[in-house]
Amino acid sequence: MLGFLSPTSTPKGSTHRAPGLWAWIVLSPLLIWLLLFVVAPTLVLTAVSFAERDSLGRIVWNFSVQNYARAFDWVWVKILLDSLYYAFLTTLICLALGYPAAFFIGKAPERWRGFLLLLVMVPFLTSFLIRTYAWINILSKEGFLNSLLISAGVFNEPVAVLYSPFAIVLGLVYNFLPFMILPIYTSVEKLDNGLVEAAHDLGAGPLRAFSQVILPLTRPGIVAGSMLVFVPSIAMFAITTLMGGGTNPTIGEVIFKQFTAGRNQPFGAALGTILLFVFILALWLARTQRERED
Repeated sequence: MLGFLSPTSTPKGSTHRAPGLWAWIVLSPLLIWLLLFVVAPTLVLTAVSFAERDSLGRIVWNFSVQNYARAFDWVWVKILLDSLYYAFLTTLICLALGYPAAFFIGKAPERWRGFLLLLVMVPFLTSFLIRTYAWINILSKEGFLNSLLISAGVFNEPVAVLYSPFAIVLGLVYNFLPFMILPIYTSVEKLDNGLVEAAHDLGAGPLRAFSQVILPLTRPGIVAGSMLVFVPSIAMFAITTLMGGGTNPTIGEVIFKQFTAGRNQPFGAALGTILLFVFILALWLARTQRERED
């Protein structure tokens, strides 16, 4: 009876038209870009991961699964788990900080929203390296933070804040927080206030209205923001190298070193391929969860 409401049903008398030549012409730049910069590099990376290297670090095209066998050694598995932990913690902190900020911006008067969004995007007006080195100066033993803590009498001598897991997570949160705020803001902006008022009229308190109405309606923004933060945080090696000092290596940092100083491109490609599958798995889980909710 209500079959016409199903998104998979086809209205009576309608026909499904295949994309014409003009549609393929319009899509061709995107398809070419995907082919050159996504598909081709992925295929090359996968092919190199099954190769070997000689004593000089050159690639030898002998099919081997030795790189993948080595990748599952506990040393590398632990580094991957540490990277996932940093990414997960970064995502949680960004969500805890970004959701209230996005909700405030989304409910602010319309004349102020553009200005508030500009404040969110201000860090991106400066170079990534400048922002990172600024935090290095702040967190160093002779930096502003230690000077402030010593002046306030909290510590008698400088504490090692830089080159620690705390510094790594702080750098990741600082750089990826806008990617959490913007998708949630989009969901909050589309939120129907009438539904919230209806929940209050039916006797729901603020907490129940938030959990039963506001949170489900803004969940698409939460999922999108979480993926935009979690996925790049796993492989972000620049922040972990500069602010972690190499004492807490992550999988992105290891892959970078394998392709450069380590001169072991096949093993680095194997780690990169495994990381790619982790990304695909994360995206698949997020999509599956969303389909279940829908």
